[in-house]
Amino acid sequence: MEIPPEARAQWPYAPRHAQVNGWRMHYIDEGEGDPVVLLHGNPTWGYLYRDVIPPLLQAGRRVIVPDMIGFGLSEKPTRETAHSLDGHAANLTALMRQLDLTRITLVCHDWGGPTGLAFAMSNVARMRALVVMSTWAWPLPPAEFHTRLFPWRMMHAPVVGPYLLGRHNVLAGRGVYLSVVDREKFRSSAQAVYEAVLPDPATRLLTWVWPRWIPIDAGARALARFEWLERELSKSTLPAMIIWGREDEVFDAATFSARFKQLLPHAEGPHLVTGRHFLQEDSGAEIATLVNGFMDRLEVARQGKGL
Repeated sequence: MEIPPEARAQWPYAPRHAQVNGWRMHYIDEGEGDPVVLLHGNPTWGYLYRDVIPPLLQAGRRVIVPDMIGFGLSEKPTRETAHSLDGHAANLTALMRQLDLTRITLVCHDWGGPTGLAFAMSNVARMRALVVMSTWAWPLPPAEFHTRLFPWRMMHAPVVGPYLLGRHNVLAGRGVYLSVVDREKFRSSAQAVYEAVLPDPATRLLTWVWPRWIPIDAGARALARFEWLERELSKSTLPAMIIWGREDEVFDAATFSARFKQLLPHAEGPHLVTGRHFLQEDSGAEIATLVNGFMDRLEVARQGKGL
């Protein structure tokens, strides 16, 4: 798949591809230095970080942004079995190992949280730091948003989900639009781009299949994976920072950023920025400033220790 024409001016990066577990994954790899890996969620792709990337590059970072399998410019499997939480974590792990990345600062958002954090907890020797944004990493209780009959449970019902999210691309269009603060800016600069990379119902499969892995009760199929993730994070000593959208309606800042602070009491933040769930759309430059400052402080501390 080619970069949509609407995206080219704001996405001037050379496309790269890797084979990961039999799938073709698209990613960008720009700059030099210790790597910053930016992870998106559902139904976005690397374009979500278009305002975050330039300031990181200007600060001398190496920036790597993969599109999860099924999203963006990556291959889009049409089998539901290709879209499990462990499968996506394995895809990310394959890319990180192929690139042989070390001293990684991992920036996780939405599904990039459980996916990226699963990689980090299994590959601590490759890690430098964590940045978590509007995401989650524990089994229960679920976000109140995910317990509602409308829109969440209805959108992911067996018949209604494929109709709304598949045939009508509601999540990539209307769903993201409703989850930003500056909707007019989003409509003019991004909405068509998110819709363009999911051009037909077959390519939109992941938008309603992957969310079914969100645990909403004790019988959830991903319960054990999230229990493991919460346990491992609670033992982690990796430097960390928490950034949250002040207006996030999916993972509300008061509850979910505080939960991360309990898991990672040494973490900086939470830093609240303007933004609903897709906070990068409203505060990309501010997020980049926070990440750059965090990494600068880590480097000062490292030099102070003579490492």
